[in-house]
Amino acid sequence: MSVSTPFHDQAQQHLAADNVPAYMQALGQAARSAASELRRADTGLKNRALFAMAERLEAAREGILKANEEDLQRGRQGGLESALLDRLALNDARIDAMIEGLQQVAALPDPVGEIDDMRYRPSGIQVGKMRVPLGVIGIIYESRPNVTLEAASLCLKSGNACILRGGSEATGSNAAISACIQAGLADAGLPAGSVQVVATTDRAAVGEMISMPEYVDVIIPRGGKSLIERISRDARVPVIKHLDGVCHVYIDTTADPAKALAIAINAKTHRYGTCNTMETLLLDAPIADLLLPQLARAYAEHDVELRGCQRTLALLPQASAATEADWAAEYLAPILAIKVVDGIEEAIVHIERYGSHHTDAIVTQDYSLARRFMAEVDSSSVIVNASTRFADGFEYGLGAEIGISTDKLHARGPVGLEGLTTQKYVVFGDGQVRE
Repeated sequence: MSVSTPFHDQAQQHLAADNVPAYMQALGQAARSAASELRRADTGLKNRALFAMAERLEAAREGILKANEEDLQRGRQGGLESALLDRLALNDARIDAMIEGLQQVAALPDPVGEIDDMRYRPSGIQVGKMRVPLGVIGIIYESRPNVTLEAASLCLKSGNACILRGGSEATGSNAAISACIQAGLADAGLPAGSVQVVATTDRAAVGEMISMPEYVDVIIPRGGKSLIERISRDARVPVIKHLDGVCHVYIDTTADPAKALAIAINAKTHRYGTCNTMETLLLDAPIADLLLPQLARAYAEHDVELRGCQRTLALLPQASAATEADWAAEYLAPILAIKVVDGIEEAIVHIERYGSHHTDAIVTQDYSLARRFMAEVDSSSVIVNASTRFADGFEYGLGAEIGISTDKLHARGPVGLEGLTTQKYVVFGDGQVRE
């Protein structure tokens, strides 16, 4: 199997600077070639590469932190927002987490080659489905350099080659991490094209990547809404994505008040900047009198701004009046929209109109209402009596995730190793011919 060489890397860097279309074509060709080799790689070989990357990362810790500090300095000078600076920053704890993440992915079951649904047909043949890699995955993301390693590990374990394009603000950090990835691939004898980090910050590289269906099988964008909208609009390659995380919690009149309070507080205040954070709280009218004042006191302790409907304002005069835009807002901030509704029917209608099909929850002691909510709410995760913050690959037992999909084709919800594969039919016979 081929490995990277210093001459190869230097040639690629020169090509990236001089001719972006040619450079991206070269990456695509290398990835397609590597994907063929990865289909033949067994679990042990892929795991050896992951462990080798972990060792290389540990050895390069000082250099990675130095490169990251240079990225942070450029970000501060360029006026990068504090939230983005936080996502960009690496430290020893985050590098430890990256190393642990590689080890965790290595420990996950390998989905590639699994055969299920085997059944005999009247002709005597056996028909089943085998799980296989998607091929080449292009991932476009912003700020967080640890995504480089997460994406590389998940794609590699699922047998896919990948082309990674991080944000310009993390160029130095991504280059340092990429060197560890390449060294780990070489240590295991896997081709350099298995994981390639785009070396140019030229935005034209993104346009080229999403327009190469002959080399790239699927694109996964991770970032702000404007990035994902652009990729979804312009891509000639299938896209796995979600645009918004407008998540709801509906508290039914039969809900256990203590459970409802705990869930509604956690869903909003556990973390504000995540896509599975609750943005709108819906309360059944008969329970609103009891719960809203208690919730308001709890949210006040977290400095959460409340924006409510007229029925909410009658109970919470300190809240601001919600506008039409508030019902569809993904705040990613300590702001919460609240609406009092007349039963589950109105709650479901509201979620269908304003939700983003990401994650929605119901708190109820009525089993039939829980079943109805699960059946009628069309979201990638529907939760009963628990916080929306559980909509996460790790919490679902996937070990890790590449992102969350609100699409309906191929993958939906948290996308882990299985979501990075597809299935093909396999047929076993014993000389049968069709008559």
